[in-house]
Amino acid sequence: MTRTLAWARLWTVLRALMAVVILAAVFAQLGASLSAAAADGKDMLTIVTNFFSFFTILSNVLAAIVLLISVVWFFTRRQAREQFEDAGTRLIEPAALATAVACVSTYMIITGIVYNTLLRSITLPQGSEPIPWSNETLHLVGPLFLLADLFLGPARRSLPWSRVLAIIVFPIVWVVYTLLRGPLITNPGNGQPFWYPYPFLNPNNPGGWGSVVIYVIIISIAFLVVGSFVVWWRRRTGTHLSD
Repeated sequence: MTRTLAWARLWTVLRALMAVVILAAVFAQLGASLSAAAADGKDMLTIVTNFFSFFTILSNVLAAIVLLISVVWFFTRRQAREQFEDAGTRLIEPAALATAVACVSTYMIITGIVYNTLLRSITLPQGSEPIPWSNETLHLVGPLFLLADLFLGPARRSLPWSRVLAIIVFPIVWVVYTLLRGPLITNPGNGQPFWYPYPFLNPNNPGGWGSVVIYVIIISIAFLVVGSFVVWWRRRTGTHLSD
């Protein structure tokens, strides 16, 4: 079913709708955060920068962008779509797009796992109370869609194992950025001379740097495991083409 043209069209439309919903959720929460910050006289630039320092926000924005790119790619390949069901011919996404989809799938799945196992009961320093529908979209609905997309998405291309290394580059950069930036930012909520988006990355919490290192190692392993699974599944079900 996932290789028929009708299914490819339907799922591509669902990708477009999910991308729009994700972006709406991101900007709804950003608007709420900015409104609360303005009412309290907080520095708006710091609020915006902090907002886009959350891995959840970054992973959702990246996922929406990649989904929209996949939609544009699909609907601008008229000749390829017409040949989709011809004998020996299949519509296969380019290697760069396949890698991007694998990356955001991994990031969103990890976002869902980490939030719903470690952070759901914790109030995060977003600058305002989270909007319920936005919060659920970013932490549950979006991740579940990207998980489903892994299994049901059309035009799937197999990827080499080396793509696992490409998947983990962004999370590594984000962790380094977060730990370097944290002690340089004054917390706009309570005036503390540091700000970290998640409590498990804050070395000022009980456990100090030892706890941070342990969490970073655990989450790094999670990225490797999930990223490897994403690539394995694509190798198992996707079309093998040279890059």
